[in-house]
Amino acid sequence: MNAALPPHNFAFSANTLLLDNAAETDRIVTALREQVRGLRKRGLVLGLSGGIDSSVSVALAVRALGPKNVFCLFMPENDSDPDSLRLGRLVAETFGVESALEDIGPTLQAIGCYQRRDGFIRQLVPDYGEGWSSKIVIANSLQEGGYNISYLVVQDPNGQQTRLRMSPQVYLGIVAATNMKQRTRKQIEYYHADRLNYAVLGTPNRLEYDQGFFVKNGDGAADVKPLAHLYKTQVYALAAHLGIPEEICRRPPTTDTYSLAQTQEEFYFSLPYDRMDLCLYGLNNGISADEVGAAAKLSAVEVERVWADIAAKRKATRYLHLGPQLVAPVDEVAH
Repeated sequence: MNAALPPHNFAFSANTLLLDNAAETDRIVTALREQVRGLRKRGLVLGLSGGIDSSVSVALAVRALGPKNVFCLFMPENDSDPDSLRLGRLVAETFGVESALEDIGPTLQAIGCYQRRDGFIRQLVPDYGEGWSSKIVIANSLQEGGYNISYLVVQDPNGQQTRLRMSPQVYLGIVAATNMKQRTRKQIEYYHADRLNYAVLGTPNRLEYDQGFFVKNGDGAADVKPLAHLYKTQVYALAAHLGIPEEICRRPPTTDTYSLAQTQEEFYFSLPYDRMDLCLYGLNNGISADEVGAAAKLSAVEVERVWADIAAKRKATRYLHLGPQLVAPVDEVAH
């Protein structure tokens, strides 16, 4: 897939992704200071989920601006894992930042998030209602011979789970309703940012940013994104360097979006993040499929399927990175 790129002169392995964590921390901290100053803001606001990316972002923001200039928000809703709030508070306490709790469940209820979602689910499961829970999972390209197929998983009040194929209408309806959660959180972040004259910090790592694993005008909206150049493996390495609590460093990445527990891998990515990082790095840097496969414990054919999936997601989610499309440029405000 990258045959035109020149050969590299190193042995590719997981160690290829290793950073000088102290130097990288200094680089990000310096950039954050300059960016906040350039935006003419006084500090940074971010949503704190108890996950690795937001936790590392808090630590970097504090190093850049000091704890008095960082404000964190906990924004649980009806489907949130209680552990997310507990771990978010642990991070805020660890780094001494001011924080606030904004329960967005009532807002989502008022705008019909849950009702709209459940209405689409009931097109497949008429009994779906109180006591039920659900999530969307992906049977990924490695398992399905190169095709990503999404399924709805529902659990009845007795704990029995069923997996069902969805029509495009049902899939898009569930996702559209669920995306209200990320957009509501971002509205709250910008309220506090405007109130404090702060900038909003977004937390995607490189894998998420590259693959469009975010909601446009939801968690994709931010003024600064200090982790977007870092593979998730590197974010975990920075976490250890920055003193993120061990419990958070051990916690598997989750979406914390659906009422059934859901990993990022089963929702969106073909592989666990450490192996996805190797595949993405290999694709980006002209490493052969055989070498990537040896490092990621995949066959060359499986690596090619992952690369094809990466390319497909880049194409499908390109619009997420675009600003509004204009008929003609407005040169006076061009960047």
